[in-house]
Amino acid sequence: MRQYFLGLDNGGTVAKAAIFDGAGTEIGVASANVPFHTPQPGFAERDMLGMWKSNCDIIREVLRQTGTDPSSIAGVGCTGHGKGLYLWGKDHSPAYQGIVSTDTRAWEYPLRWQNDGTASRVFSKTFQKILACQPVSLLAWFRDHNPDVLKKVRWVFEAKDYIRFMLTGEAGAEITDYSGSGLMNIRDRCFDRELLNEYGLGDFFDALPPPLRSTDMAGKISAKAAETTGLIEGTPVAGGMFDIDACAIASGIVDPGNICVVAGTWSINEYVSPQPVIDGSVMMNSLFCLPEYYLIEESSPTSAGNYEWFLNCFLEKETFKAKADSASVYEEAEQMASAILPNQCDLVFLPFLFGSNYNPEARASFVGFSVTHTKAHMIRAVLEGIAFSHKTHLEKLLTQFRKNRTDDPVIRLSGGATKSKLWTQIMADIFGLPIETVTVSEPGALGAAMSAAVASGYYQDAREAVRHMVHLTDQLSPNLENVRIYERKYLLYQDIAASLDHVWSEFRY
Repeated sequence: MRQYFLGLDNGGTVAKAAIFDGAGTEIGVASANVPFHTPQPGFAERDMLGMWKSNCDIIREVLRQTGTDPSSIAGVGCTGHGKGLYLWGKDHSPAYQGIVSTDTRAWEYPLRWQNDGTASRVFSKTFQKILACQPVSLLAWFRDHNPDVLKKVRWVFEAKDYIRFMLTGEAGAEITDYSGSGLMNIRDRCFDRELLNEYGLGDFFDALPPPLRSTDMAGKISAKAAETTGLIEGTPVAGGMFDIDACAIASGIVDPGNICVVAGTWSINEYVSPQPVIDGSVMMNSLFCLPEYYLIEESSPTSAGNYEWFLNCFLEKETFKAKADSASVYEEAEQMASAILPNQCDLVFLPFLFGSNYNPEARASFVGFSVTHTKAHMIRAVLEGIAFSHKTHLEKLLTQFRKNRTDDPVIRLSGGATKSKLWTQIMADIFGLPIETVTVSEPGALGAAMSAAVASGYYQDAREAVRHMVHLTDQLSPNLENVRIYERKYLLYQDIAASLDHVWSEFRY
């Protein structure tokens, strides 16, 4: 019987289940919205049991849709957004709502720890800057604002580790995810009670699940999960990986020669290195799914989520027209934006709806409106502004990348931008670098499925899985004339962001 691998990808707004064969061919995909709500400004929460039900529904749907015999699923792998917080209670139910990675309620804690010296003390173990959306900050917020929740906690989960727990009944802390949480000693690759004590969180050491690796077999589909998902009891389940690792491995990133850019809710920009970058010039070092490498990362919640918001809020008429034409509003928007050339759009968009790579209190903004501007200009400005935010991160990575290499990297792009030829070209022109994309529509789910292919014994290791399962498009080169135009516009983008930096605190009310 032909063998298949199931990848589950739980992002910030959508859950996806995709089936792949051993050659990396995407057999089918099912998805469901798993919305978050905002009970207060800065909060981003979701129903954990509703999230699990959505996963069960899409697993059944992708099996039905593709006609796949559940007994042919040789392994399951999970991926999902990092950061955020999913608390499981001692009473075998959620201890609180799930918190997604765009939550900013704990914004004060990174600043407090920076000012009191905690951040500098823990850096020798964590190799990363502290973010408001990391579990470490969120746990500190609960300790100070809602301690009754923490009294109920048995396990501190990340998104995909919670789903894997529901599939298997086995708690585990897969290290690519937890190494980005602020809770793990990355230097020694372990959890560390002394590290938690630095944050005043030592009491939660026993709530951290046992560590495991991406390609470990973390458990098997339980009888209960088999009943709700349609999978076969006893099917192997891999440790899985953080979605930024999943997209990197699905893009064939197995050595330091390329940079991976993921345009999702978050702007993810990353490469792998045998050594961490510990001079403080980059935001994050975490453990990669290939154990010989660290993942060097620059990121912020400033990417395609901004575009989705804009289309939902301002393109109601175009959405209606696209549905009538059996098309997508994204296609309609791309057609509108393509009519505006780079030198015709002097409108600048700051993509800070969910946060910023400049200031945690920054807001999204259009700057430069005149009576000549249209929706088409606005669409193009949003696409360009998101690419400029990525470029801000890439410049920091390239400074480190070029210390050990004389050649420029090829960008391996994944996420929402890859579905748009126009946006991919804008990215290439703004970055001034060639771009390749993966051929599957769901690279995150593919990376998760690759972990399952290794954990189940189908492939010996992740490198072998990459050789067989990853397929890339031809390179897209930057347009040199547009590169020069965007170099000038990028300076304007930076000036605007810097000039508004001092006003954001006045919006706090």
